Parts: sequence; C-alpha cells; structure tokens
Amino acid sequence: MIAVALLNWRSPEHYDHTGDKPCVLCDKPTPLRSDRGKPVHKVCAEDWNDTHPAQEDDA
Repeated sequence: MIAVALLNWRSPEHYDHTGDKPCVLCDKPTPLRSDRGKPVHKVCAEDWNDTHPAQEDDA
C-alpha cells in the first residue's frame, strides 16, 4: 500500500454553503472547495497532489 499525503480541510473555508458544484477532477457534485476556491473532493485533491509532486518553482 502506498501512502498518500492527507490534506487538512478542517477550516470552514473549504465548505461552500451555497451548494454543490461539479468536482474539477471527477465531475461529481461537491460542496468542498480547494485553497484556490475550486470545487474538488478532498480525496480527489489528495490523489492529484500525490500524482503531481510539487516542483521548486510551484511556491
């Protein structure tokens, strides 16, 4: 089993009370939002981060 880095989305900014929108990665509805405000499931974001490691100029 491969470990995936888990995101901490306990902050209320990650939940949009205005309603679900399609996840940018799987297209299923979600009330969750990324740090940049994009609709995305937490598990989808974690999987994406795992398959797209950060590079030095991504800061």
